[in-house]
Amino acid sequence: MKSVHSLEEIHTTINENKLTLLYISKQNCSVCHALLPQVEELLEDYPVIVSILADAGEIPKVAGEYSIFTVPAILVFVEGKEMIRKARFVPIGELQEQLKKVVECM
Repeated sequence: MKSVHSLEEIHTTINENKLTLLYISKQNCSVCHALLPQVEELLEDYPVIVSILADAGEIPKVAGEYSIFTVPAILVFVEGKEMIRKARFVPIGELQEQLKKVVECM
């Protein structure tokens, strides 16, 4: 998962790719650090999804831009439009089913 360091990088990635997964976390969030490897492993099955990682501590405006109230947050964009949103406790099986449906529709 590629780390991004500005809102501009996030916007560019979302706009330039058909499928983008944005993972928003914070440095001191234990749930974020536990979930990230699971999401990265899941994404191995979906190479068409471009994944990016944003630290809400480094990019404080990301929370306001995407109405994030808790981390970790996972947002999936299809052709620039948000289609999936998961936050805090993310059931991996549920996320996998949703990603599978989105990828099949592309």
